[in-house]
Amino acid sequence: MSQPLIGRVRESATLKFLVRRLLHTVVVLFGVLVLVFTLIHLVPGDPVRIALGTRYTQEAYDALRAASGLDRPLLEQFFSYIGHALTGDLGVSFRNGAPVTEVLLGRIPATVSLAAVGLIIALLISIPAGTFSALREGTFGDGVVRVFSQFGVSIPDFWMGMMLITLFSSILGWLPSSGYVAFGDDPGEWFRRVLTPGLTVGLVAGSIMTRYIRGAVLEVAGMSYVRTARSKGLAPRVVTGVHIARNAFIPVLTIAGIQMATMLGGVLVVEVVFAWPGLGRLVYDAVSSRDYPVVQGAVLLIAIAFLAVNLIVDALYALVDPRIRLS
Repeated sequence: MSQPLIGRVRESATLKFLVRRLLHTVVVLFGVLVLVFTLIHLVPGDPVRIALGTRYTQEAYDALRAASGLDRPLLEQFFSYIGHALTGDLGVSFRNGAPVTEVLLGRIPATVSLAAVGLIIALLISIPAGTFSALREGTFGDGVVRVFSQFGVSIPDFWMGMMLITLFSSILGWLPSSGYVAFGDDPGEWFRRVLTPGLTVGLVAGSIMTRYIRGAVLEVAGMSYVRTARSKGLAPRVVTGVHIARNAFIPVLTIAGIQMATMLGGVLVVEVVFAWPGLGRLVYDAVSSRDYPVVQGAVLLIAIAFLAVNLIVDALYALVDPRIRLS
């Protein structure tokens, strides 16, 4: 079979693979819409009455029920919710009457900045630590890395956050303990404020990723082609960089994608500890105040983030390693 024909076959297989993954994403997203709508309506209590609280009057109650569509039959509410969600209309907040879409968009920059800093820190920790540990399996250095990674996986996020606040804010006085400043307003202050929560997220995620990277490198290092490369007298740096690192990259993509999706979904405890105005903190506040439209919208946005990251990772699989069987 000629090389151009092989290339066309691979391109066709890649396209079919991506189309299947996209259709799968659409189906899952529809399922998420159904699940979110159902769960919200199964919660006991009248959300409108709870949302109004001390502001309750019959006129305000009737107006809010009509504005949110809760006065219509359940099936009609469902199809109305699906139709509006597809156009980006997620209703209005029970707390302040603001469009849910605007509320969510206002929280995305804080969450994305925290997730980006956390992922960068996690990668800077996990790639060298996991590779070092795998290439020195059974040594003292390997044991140290494994102990610290297990420690990072085991400790709660809130405890890590409080310890970092104590160290960098209370003892050293280098960084503020909480609060958020937009990058566009003051990049320097943004960095000072994002560093401590970013470290909290990054240290925990980095510990998880270190263990996966160590396992991936160990698996690749035991392959026959790596042993052959070593037997030919290639320099250890060449063997590691060319033969091991490149082929261990696929599992790294998987765990990095999962961690990024988790961070985009909002690290709830971290955002609460640092008063960080992201999606996780928004969900916490919305659940506390029974602001169901915001809860629905936030859960839907978090699900979209997970699905989008998984779709991107699947696409990168096909681009990074054409040998993967696309099925």
